[in-house]
Amino acid sequence: MTSVGVLGATGAVGQRFVQLLDGHPEFDVSVLTASPASAGDSYREAAKWRLDTPIPEDVAETTVRATDPEEIPDDTDLLFSALPSDVGAAVEPELCEAGFVVSSNSSNARTDEDVPLVIPEVNADHLDLIDVQRDERGWDGALVKNPNCSTITMVPTLAAIDEFGLERVHVSTLQAVSGAGYSGVSSMEILDNVVPHIGGEEAKMETESRKLLGEFTGAEVQYHDAVVSASCNRVPTLDGHLENVFVETDDDPTPADVADALADAPTLDLPSAPDPLIRVFEEPDRPQPRLDRMAGDGMAVAAGGIQTTDTGLQYNCLAHNTIRGAAGASVLNGELLASEGWL
Repeated sequence: MTSVGVLGATGAVGQRFVQLLDGHPEFDVSVLTASPASAGDSYREAAKWRLDTPIPEDVAETTVRATDPEEIPDDTDLLFSALPSDVGAAVEPELCEAGFVVSSNSSNARTDEDVPLVIPEVNADHLDLIDVQRDERGWDGALVKNPNCSTITMVPTLAAIDEFGLERVHVSTLQAVSGAGYSGVSSMEILDNVVPHIGGEEAKMETESRKLLGEFTGAEVQYHDAVVSASCNRVPTLDGHLENVFVETDDDPTPADVADALADAPTLDLPSAPDPLIRVFEEPDRPQPRLDRMAGDGMAVAAGGIQTTDTGLQYNCLAHNTIRGAAGASVLNGELLASEGWL
């Protein structure tokens, strides 16, 4: 078994990591870290568990450590990071310099030139950027990122459609409140309401998408040429980001052509990888968050409502934002790192 740790284990995404790693066939959770205020407490005491499954007994009495390289045993093979971005920016490089491999959900460093931003089914070859990273930074460890929760919902569908010559993308998101964390949006703000702004979200989608769809040259990632624009909205659903996507392509595929391309999107032989990657609905009113966010145990992307417009294509896509869009994405990246010998 591969010994792993979870950084920021007591927060919403950290708890999802712990849930997903419970009973994992390859990973054994041996280290849990949090803020200094929680260090020394049992995980049961520190976490204030909020998920709909019981806290895993294997880790409930584990003593929480401070998030510090000196607190993490040298024989820990892989660290999953659910740290806030400001903490991640400070701590993750220290961990990598100390020799640890970090699969991180934190938003810091996603677009750094030498940091792989990876969706395994889309751009697994970008992991080779680790060699560049180690040469430039002198690290024995490595830092790998998964993208923003809204980006990861859309990009697998764009990768499938790219065979038709992806030119321009506009997306309007309807993002669940869990994407802001447990205390992120007050009930008075979101009930009977939609908030048509999520700070920094549009820029993340517009930049991360082009990096993920780009080509690794052996020295750097050349971003995809497609123009991506986003409008991001917070809506009163608990989990599951729904997105309305408008695409212009070189070719003129029919809705049936697009449905076939989405359904044929490749999957991988990894424990957390869904099969199929994209579940395609014929019904015009699917996918829906309440009905479809747990497709593929929350790791699949659902798509439907495919139609042509005067300017190209329109369709809807959906993914579970704290599973595929956060902790599950990092776990899958960790599985890819293990399978390709980077640990």
